[in-house]
Amino acid sequence: MKFIVKTQRGMESVAANYIREIIPNANVWTSPMGYSGLVIVETDDEKAGGKILEIPEVERSIPVLVEVPAELERIVETAESVAPLIGENETFAVKTKRRGKHAFTSIDVNRELGAKIRELTNADVNLSWPDKVVQVEIIGDRAYVSVVPGEEFRKFTPDKIDARKLFRKVTLVQMPYWGDYKACRSFGEKIGRAAQAFEVKELIVAPKEKMNAFELAEFIKGVKIGQESRHQIQREAYPWKVERVPVSVWDLYQVVRDKRRPKRLLIITDPKGSTLTGVKERLARDMFYAKEIVIFIGSREGIPRGLFRFADYVVDLAPYMTFATEHGIPATLVSLWEVYEGYLREREDKA
Repeated sequence: MKFIVKTQRGMESVAANYIREIIPNANVWTSPMGYSGLVIVETDDEKAGGKILEIPEVERSIPVLVEVPAELERIVETAESVAPLIGENETFAVKTKRRGKHAFTSIDVNRELGAKIRELTNADVNLSWPDKVVQVEIIGDRAYVSVVPGEEFRKFTPDKIDARKLFRKVTLVQMPYWGDYKACRSFGEKIGRAAQAFEVKELIVAPKEKMNAFELAEFIKGVKIGQESRHQIQREAYPWKVERVPVSVWDLYQVVRDKRRPKRLLIITDPKGSTLTGVKERLARDMFYAKEIVIFIGSREGIPRGLFRFADYVVDLAPYMTFATEHGIPATLVSLWEVYEGYLREREDKA
């Protein structure tokens, strides 16, 4: 029996040493073909799978069903071995991780092997939450094929509410950081990355008064760099298309004047406001019915107090604490999502 063991990069040798201790007769290959984060284990111990998972450094242990040369035709032939493990009423997906240079791509493997399995089983393909996942690990000139429960890969399941239901309605109004050029760019990167991570409707960079043009330019450059780095990760990680968050510049006071319209909800985060617990039920309901949720976040200084009169809510997210500039967006949006999700759950229960 053979296992593909995955660890954090740099932890493969530690995991391999523990594997040798608990399974003395196992053949253990650390960093096969020079690829870090991998250990291949071969053993006759029938309880090896459970023993390997007792090691904290091990993130996944995948039992190998079939091992073949890393050639597309040979990999597709493994469908004969895979098919009996997938029921006709079950759904499946093929996921391939390819390491090394080959005459085919991971997508080629997913498509060809998936088509063959479907032909043999008549099972449906489900890329979001399959019952079974056919895992193909290609390491250099060898391919290892496994069948694992779909639960191991389910990031997005029907019982989870999509947080984008809230964040698609959110416009962030962020006061820019000013001062040292390097600091401006650094804070801009963190804010751009955070806004893109939540896939909000828009990010508005809003100075409250005249400011140094070059400091603002550095901040905006940072926003773009941060946004691009996060967007690239999202494109690789998500099964859906991710758009870049629109970024604009606008005077803070003019934003308030423009956004005070019907079905727009204006929220300012400030220690002078009400606690989130005290307003959460009303706030959640108003967020649900709002067409746009406009959130104002300070930088070095808070939002000017004169604007509090025009906000629907002034909220203190964490009494007796002040968030750092780069923490403003994630702290606010995560807190509001918890309130919003609770409201959606209650609506579902009453329906």
